Amino acid sequence: MTQAANLPRPRAFNRFMAMRLFRKDRPPEVWDQPIEWPLGDIEAAHRIRDICRSAADSAEKVASRAGKPDTRKKKAEAERYERAARVAMEIAMKIGDDLLRDSAVRQIIGLCLKANDQPTARILFRAVGAASIREDVLQEHPILRQ
Repeated sequence: MTQAANLPRPRAFNRFMAMRLFRKDRPPEVWDQPIEWPLGDIEAAHRIRDICRSAADSAEKVASRAGKPDTRKKKAEAERYERAARVAMEIAMKIGDDLLRDSAVRQIIGLCLKANDQPTARILFRAVGAASIREDVLQEHPILRQ
């Protein structure tokens, strides 16, 4: 009995470890949740805002690891950012109100620039039609002036 007490204990396999190993019990991402169509313009703009806020941390991680060698974690963060941006753009294309769509695209531009994805941000910037929103974006992100 005393010999068993002196043996090293195996690492405890708790719920958090299982979640990390098997990727279970993780709530779905905002952009992976199904959309109940038809989605109103205001609801779509709110959804885009939520997506951009949720993916902001991945975008920053993608930008901060630009010169470092690819790792599995970096690829996962890049995929997470790209999925979020793609879904946000798809939703933005379906917004009927021009001003609301431009406002939503502005948020997606901010997400792209956090990830240092300048080509995508420039393409989206050209899609903004409202002069006031274009000026606000240029004040916030002067790199798009080039």
